[in-house]
Amino acid sequence: MIGLFLGGTDFPKLILEKLKKKNIEYFIIDLTKKNLFKSYKNSYFISIGKFGRILKLLKDKKCKQVLFAGKIEKPNIVNLKFDIKGLYYMPRIIKAFKLGDAAILKELIIILAENNIKVIKSNFFNPELSLNKGIYTKTKPNKKALYQIKSGIKSFQKLNAYDHTQAIIVNHNGSIFKETSKGTKKMIESINNNKNDYKILIKFPKKKQDLRADLPTIGLDTLKDCKKANLKGIVLKRNQNIFLDQKKSIAFANKNNIFIYVL
Repeated sequence: MIGLFLGGTDFPKLILEKLKKKNIEYFIIDLTKKNLFKSYKNSYFISIGKFGRILKLLKDKKCKQVLFAGKIEKPNIVNLKFDIKGLYYMPRIIKAFKLGDAAILKELIIILAENNIKVIKSNFFNPELSLNKGIYTKTKPNKKALYQIKSGIKSFQKLNAYDHTQAIIVNHNGSIFKETSKGTKKMIESINNNKNDYKILIKFPKKKQDLRADLPTIGLDTLKDCKKANLKGIVLKRNQNIFLDQKKSIAFANKNNIFIYVL
């Protein structure tokens, strides 16, 4: 029996499909704001502050392994309801809240480990969704783009002190647009679509990110957003990504001369 802590995006649905094919028993702890998994059997809509209920559920299900997947949005700490066990962990959770999303997930993993619950990688059942090193499109980055990427990665590593920075856009003159807590989509939408401005999206894990619970994710919607903003390419880190709708996304990228480059 495996426990699934699920958030938004299509990634969790692919995990559920794979578990069904493999006849692996599971139950869901739905961490979405809108109870997206209510139609699934064995799904429990539980606030992240209800640690007592969560730990009791894991014990009742004799669950020793869990998996985190999907976009788990940070709840409003003011409105977060705690049970008795949650109150016990509350000082640690509040401290993690101040440090950002990655710190919250990391603290949850530590708390689960203290209760003899192991967290496995989010792509454990779907390794095919993580790309290895290579160029996956007909369009390839030219020499100028490669220099731009190298410069962008250096800038990303400096910016990575900010917990929410999981992606940046770098243009031909070295200007950097960084992701905020609003996410990659909002960042892409916020820039101009000047066709003469050669812009590249670099999406790497956060510095403090626990890769078992949170991998940078792209898909067809990301490619469509890139086209609207006239981005020329996407750069990912090998085996540290989730790439949804791969065939459709690569076909779309090829049609619109966008490169997908994995380092």
